[in-house]
Amino acid sequence: MFFYNYVNNKKILQSDILPKNKVQHLFTTRESVVTAKDAAELEQKCKENLIDIADFLSVNPDNIIVPQQTHSSNIETAKKNKSYPDTDALILEDSDIAILLNFADCTPVILYDEKNNIGAIAHAGWRGTASAIVPKVVKQLQQNYNTQTEDIIAVIGPAISLKNYQVNIDVFEKVKNTLTKEYDDFFKYDKLHEKYNIDLKTVNEHQLEELGVKRIDKCNYCTYDAVDIFFSYRRENGKTARHSAILKLN
Repeated sequence: MFFYNYVNNKKILQSDILPKNKVQHLFTTRESVVTAKDAAELEQKCKENLIDIADFLSVNPDNIIVPQQTHSSNIETAKKNKSYPDTDALILEDSDIAILLNFADCTPVILYDEKNNIGAIAHAGWRGTASAIVPKVVKQLQQNYNTQTEDIIAVIGPAISLKNYQVNIDVFEKVKNTLTKEYDDFFKYDKLHEKYNIDLKTVNEHQLEELGVKRIDKCNYCTYDAVDIFFSYRRENGKTARHSAILKLN
């Protein structure tokens, strides 16, 4: 279940599915925004909020690792003093650093291997979802850390909903082809316009379920509808800041 918490009286979103004694996580909101992106007037506020969040997580702000996201399916392991161009998922194994990825309608997915104390965040827009970025992260955890799916906890954060996200048939087919079973809960066909409404959060949920991940908390917030709380690339015509998913191991 998702709930609101506060950092220096500014709203953040968290899930109660992750063990607080082992891992810290949060999703920023408009109040706690740390990435101005196309909203330059927020730059000073973002700097101040980042310091507050770093203090909340007990991490040096310089040790919050932020990749350059390009809607790829590239996955890297976060290290201190290293940059990550063209990267849309980071794996976290070092408790001295935190990882931060940015979103504005795309689906944030946090993964946590409870047994090995390893985490990850993936950025799953339609391209990332169509290239199965989240299953690829799971498989990399399995290969590199001997992660078992029964030890994985997944948190699927706020993203645009089925009602507000319409795509062409070719995008729908690419997303649908990542699933091995038939589901009718992640799409709706618009016969008049020959388009599909799709729910990327639910697609990522099914991708995880097909791998054997059972502990999943999926956020109900639609970023398009809840634009007073989060940022929406579609609703704000691309000129907007970003909300962030942040993860820190204890």
